[in-house]
Amino acid sequence: METPDEQRRPSAPEPPAEVVHQSGGSGGNDPLASLRLPGFRLYLLGSLFSGAGNQMRTVAVGWEVYQRTQTPLSLGMIGLVLALPVLLLALPAGAAADRYPRKTLILISQVGLALSGLGLAWVSFTDGPIPLTYAFLLGTGIFRAIGWPASQAIVTGLVPTRVFANATMWRSVAFQLSATLGPLAGGVLLATSGAGVVYLADAASSVVLFVCLLFITPTPQARSVEKRSWASVIEGARFVRRQPVILSTITLDMVAVLFGGAVALLPVYATDVLGVGATGFGWMRAMPSLGAITMGLALALLPPMRKAGRAMLVAVAAFGLATIVFGLSTSYPLSLMALFCIGAADNVSVVVRSTVLQLLTPDSMRGRVAAVNAVFIGTSNEIGELESGVVASLIGSVATVALGGVLTLVTVGAAALIWPPLRRLGALEDLEPPADGEDAPSTPLRL
Repeated sequence: METPDEQRRPSAPEPPAEVVHQSGGSGGNDPLASLRLPGFRLYLLGSLFSGAGNQMRTVAVGWEVYQRTQTPLSLGMIGLVLALPVLLLALPAGAAADRYPRKTLILISQVGLALSGLGLAWVSFTDGPIPLTYAFLLGTGIFRAIGWPASQAIVTGLVPTRVFANATMWRSVAFQLSATLGPLAGGVLLATSGAGVVYLADAASSVVLFVCLLFITPTPQARSVEKRSWASVIEGARFVRRQPVILSTITLDMVAVLFGGAVALLPVYATDVLGVGATGFGWMRAMPSLGAITMGLALALLPPMRKAGRAMLVAVAAFGLATIVFGLSTSYPLSLMALFCIGAADNVSVVVRSTVLQLLTPDSMRGRVAAVNAVFIGTSNEIGELESGVVASLIGSVATVALGGVLTLVTVGAAALIWPPLRRLGALEDLEPPADGEDAPSTPLRL
């Protein structure tokens, strides 16, 4: 008979013997530990294609809307229509991810994203009104909100706990690889075939992930059996509030991206500041991801971080400094280098935050906690785009980006003072959910 603690924390799938030996304990560090698991490997491949399509769409939408409107505020509106559905739907979607099969929710979201991509292509091919573009982007935001918490929480059903940090690193590398190939391919297609073809490629990428998911069988998740109520939906937020390490990493990452994000104004820099055209814009959009990939590979080859909290603080500070350099630069090579450094620094923050979020959260709470992460981190890019567009329309693009970098540095200092547990955070692989009596959620579970 299972004890309550065993019910609260179901075991992750056991890896093959060679993975156990090479990824933990005395076996040393295996940079390919999570990639040896076929389910995770297939999910990573599908996510790579889907992410590349998403990045291609981002390039095409930003370029097409700015060329048709010539106003930075129109770029900010893109962020608004993508962020609103996440703000409104992420918490209910997180509760659903703890109650229903996560794979099913992701499949539904991919169908919706594919249909939204087809809608964007139709508007582009027919030169439809800009409001219709925003309408189909709203659909993209809705289906992204539905699938986001489940897509984050499902990974714990594909890899064992001991290699989760390694899986997080490879997910980050795959995301950044897609964010590199996507803008480059999107820029080329945009210049040669137009935005409509880019949107069709985005729709096809969602189909690829859908097919990959059909061949993946995650281990059974621990499901919440709470009575359906608003209190159950917001339990993830209550859990995050009680965990200072999770709260501090989410807050630091969110505020840094919110104020330090220069990506939203790249079309303005490519057109008005640097004058490099659509192809040059594609390279600018890809450089942060190239930096993140480089850093991700370095993290895979180097020994695991022993002082993860300090590493995150230093990385976010570097993110802010590089943002200031980019904002003030009028040199295309220097701007590319600054964007590269922005991506490299951001990757460290992403790996630390994502690993902390998953390993400190019980499985039955992972959907709801991922939803909180989606609300604050997932929308910070889009809300940051809105903030950048509004502020740039008032004080100019250069001043907006540089000021964002300064505010990021201020955020780092504040976080270091407010949350001492973040400064003391050590090895990520030692993390585990809180035991009973240590602010663990009181959610009853059913396997």
